[in-house]
Amino acid sequence: MTLKRLPESAVMVSTILCLGATVLPAAETQFDNSKYPPRPKRADTFVGIHFDFHAGPDCKEIGKNTTPAMVESIIDLVHPDYLQIDCKGHRGLSSYPTKAGNQAPGFVGDPLRVWREATARRGVSLYMHYSGVWDSEAILKHPTWGAINADGKTNGNATSFWSPYADQLLIPQLRELAGVYGVDGAWIDGECWASVPDYSAAALKAFRETTGIQDVPRKAGEPHWFEFLQFHREAFRNYLRHYLAEVKKTHPDFELCSNWAYTDHMAEPVNAPVDFLSGDYSPEDSVNSARLSGRYLVRQGKTWDLMAWSFSRNPGKNGSNQKTAVQLQREAAVVVALGGGFQAYITQKRDGSIREERIPVMAEVAKFCRARQAICHHAEPVPQVALLLSTAGHYRRINGLFNRDLSRVSGALQVLLESQHSVEVVGEHQLAGRLAEYPLIVVPEWEYLEPKFRDDLAAYVKGGGNLLLIGPKTAALFQAELGVTLEGEPAAKAQQLAHNAALAPIKGLFQAVKLGAQATAFGKLQATGDANSASQPAASLAPLGKGKIAAVYFSLGQSYPGARSVVVRQFTRDLVRQLFPKPRVEVSGSSDVDVSLARNHGKLLVNLVNTSGPHQTEPIVESIAPVGPLDITIRTQTKPARLTLEPGGQVLAFDYRDGEARTTVPRVEIHSVVVVE
Repeated sequence: MTLKRLPESAVMVSTILCLGATVLPAAETQFDNSKYPPRPKRADTFVGIHFDFHAGPDCKEIGKNTTPAMVESIIDLVHPDYLQIDCKGHRGLSSYPTKAGNQAPGFVGDPLRVWREATARRGVSLYMHYSGVWDSEAILKHPTWGAINADGKTNGNATSFWSPYADQLLIPQLRELAGVYGVDGAWIDGECWASVPDYSAAALKAFRETTGIQDVPRKAGEPHWFEFLQFHREAFRNYLRHYLAEVKKTHPDFELCSNWAYTDHMAEPVNAPVDFLSGDYSPEDSVNSARLSGRYLVRQGKTWDLMAWSFSRNPGKNGSNQKTAVQLQREAAVVVALGGGFQAYITQKRDGSIREERIPVMAEVAKFCRARQAICHHAEPVPQVALLLSTAGHYRRINGLFNRDLSRVSGALQVLLESQHSVEVVGEHQLAGRLAEYPLIVVPEWEYLEPKFRDDLAAYVKGGGNLLLIGPKTAALFQAELGVTLEGEPAAKAQQLAHNAALAPIKGLFQAVKLGAQATAFGKLQATGDANSASQPAASLAPLGKGKIAAVYFSLGQSYPGARSVVVRQFTRDLVRQLFPKPRVEVSGSSDVDVSLARNHGKLLVNLVNTSGPHQTEPIVESIAPVGPLDITIRTQTKPARLTLEPGGQVLAFDYRDGEARTTVPRVEIHSVVVVE
């Protein structure tokens, strides 16, 4: 069923409160920005550092060691565009002497004023780490502000969208930060990913009135569970729109971001006026996490950055959990190569001061980023392979509001990137009206697509496009177009993938299939390693109108990350070549290179990121072996004026014939860019 959009009153009952309750007293001294040099807006920033420490009851001397010299030392070493520091963590206790919220136990002076004045003098922007939906202290003081769990108990962390929390605490505090302290904005943490379904009386009343559904589900699998989650997703959006609008009324230049909103956590069109998008990707297996998040963010139409954790939650072989400079440089390279900004997270001490010993590593990472800023920042991807992150399919699959259950997408992305394809991760809204721009669209193991979008994909193929479907349930959505008959239900059974006289074990679901006259088999699934054992096609291809459609009949995306099989990678590479034989750029010489094709300042960019080594299994990477030589073919209609390897401006020799420029890059340490002019 189609849900009606929740009226603002249904979600924000607290809007009946007097607006004056959220405005700071006139007597409160406002920070005078006119005395300081201008600072960059978030859209103009590229490198930052995030500090937080989630102040708790143990923090009784906050500010004791926070000095102007401490802040100056960070700026002198790293030269960041902005700093992002703690002001309220998930515990809900503020790490500055707030008059609008709940203070941590003790302060020595006013540490936030020290940070603000020191950064303002140097023209460095200052943003706040502020925990939004997740506020344990607010619920301790006001139990009715907490969401109610399905068992009837108050959630101790997640506030209710039907409580006055936003009007009585969040909005006043953000206004205090913007006005009294003159900070430039806030990175609101603990938001979409911390939101939960709410069984409070107000929430259930609004659900019944809005949807007409009277029987409220309590768990996944019960009738109307999807509608119940969708209702709460819209409640979060209205909460977000509400506080953004209220803060902007009084402080229009205060820039706000809701952590992970409108990213791969909340994969949907941007429908609230956030100023920028951001998220802190996984501290472990960070390369793969950043690969996926960055490729989704780049098409969202907003300024974006990603945050690395400068440490791992697991210590390395030497007992330290501090990531090395080269490890963080590679994480930065994954982001920078896609046109985004980069920041890294360093914890603060319990008194709010910094860990000085960790700043030199960030200085090296910042220098690495700066060498690439003019080339890469704000670059736009050149459409090649589109990997679908379906909003409709994702929201029907997960059992929470904005969970990140993307193993199928991540696995498909990894195998495509490790086959040296330039890939974007895109949603339906990002493809709307643009499907024909992509020579190949890949649908990775989605069980559900909206019928109209499914038909749009079929029309795209008939018009000359190429479509690759991965997984049994995805293939079932296009059975007629594939020209096959799926026999029985998908089964979970160990199989052997046979391709090019090699075998690889396959886990997960597979689908028995009978091919029609127009379909051609590709690869085999065997019951055992014996060539004479029972077998069936691993994939099939068929013409459809002016284009081609193919399907893989096993769970390729889910199975690849655990095995990283050469056979599976070669199978995928060869299958893709059947559909997309002449990509704009081809790179050979190593499977450990991510290729990202982009355009910036009128120039074509071939980004090469070295992903070699045990980054999936080792928490701390001490060194990264270079890759190369790499043979590169770039297809262009006219002969390039020159090719250069950046950073460094090394001119590359190349041959040009039949619309192809061929060159060799001797080695890639971490990240290099072939610039085509």
